[in-house]
Amino acid sequence: MPGYVIGNFFIYSIINAFTPGPGNILALNTVTNYGWKKGKPLFFGIFTGYYVVQIICAIFVFGVSTFLPNVLSVMKYIGAAYILWLAIHIAISKPSAGDTDKSASFLKGLMLQFVNVKIYLFGITALTGYITEYSTSFWVLILFELIIATIGTIATSTWIGMGMLIQKAYQRYYRVINIVLALTLLECVYSMLK
Repeated sequence: MPGYVIGNFFIYSIINAFTPGPGNILALNTVTNYGWKKGKPLFFGIFTGYYVVQIICAIFVFGVSTFLPNVLSVMKYIGAAYILWLAIHIAISKPSAGDTDKSASFLKGLMLQFVNVKIYLFGITALTGYITEYSTSFWVLILFELIIATIGTIATSTWIGMGMLIQKAYQRYYRVINIVLALTLLECVYSMLK
């Protein structure tokens, strides 16, 4: 696998994981409103859900590559379209207040990830856009999905750790940050399709 492919995989994964999404916003909102101690069960639910969903994505992509190999080439274009949509969405988005629900349970964090379409598309797009052209081995797919889940966990942990600081900085500079992230994602689309 060429180094530029792995590099673009990591760029895509980091941008996708660190941008505001349901898990990051809920974690940020929870820690800023209730603190680390009360929010800890929710955070661990989010982390656990991330790993479980990414393993499900690896199983899905492996199944498709084994039983319907021609579908992977089509999924690459669907993935590129999703990244393009994500770039546009990031470029025009504004900060939101997030979830204001006061319960911070493990189950709530876990269930959020099972309905979080962003991380399903994230995992499937990363594999079909960067990895499956070079390997459809089950263990390679699992490895890269575990890398994605780890990057996602680090991202959510960063949102938790930075708390109000990130929220204030993002609210102040969101337009510049979003444009830079969107342009970087456009480069990822280009690299997938060339």
